[in-house]
Amino acid sequence: MNAVIPSDAVQAAWAALEALADPEIPVVSLRELGILRDVRQGADGLEVVITPTYSGCPAMGQIEDDVRATLQAAGLQGRVITQLAPAWTTDWMSDVAREKLRVYGIAPPQHRCASQAPAGESPLRFVRQAARPEVVPCPHCGSSHTVESSHFGSTACKALYKCLDCQEPFDYFKPY
Repeated sequence: MNAVIPSDAVQAAWAALEALADPEIPVVSLRELGILRDVRQGADGLEVVITPTYSGCPAMGQIEDDVRATLQAAGLQGRVITQLAPAWTTDWMSDVAREKLRVYGIAPPQHRCASQAPAGESPLRFVRQAARPEVVPCPHCGSSHTVESSHFGSTACKALYKCLDCQEPFDYFKPY
């Protein structure tokens, strides 16, 4: 038996989840990062679809808990669905998220990947190492005189860089 969810419940869920912050980067919302993919009526009621930034992301459990708690606080009940395909890409980040990352001290991805499969094609894709940008501007001082210290930063989706001018370390959100 299909539960019928009024469209205003879907809209209320979107409104409640709109500002839900990423647990690892609290200045950006899950929607701005592209992790919050959809809120819809499913066969058994309200469904919230999320996609991790990478397979095995340790924040996904917290994100699911936060989504459920946010829905509950809004008087809504729903199921959280983790959708792995198509795979998340930094292309799903909004321009607002990119600017918020920069202001927060994380260099946003330097280019778009445009890596999603066309409609009707398999989401399976082979990843090849994208050419790294020659310059990752420092989010603190704007200098282009930076170097990669480690290909992995505070999380696997970021690399650790250092600015050679202001001497500040910073994360760079790797494009993929």
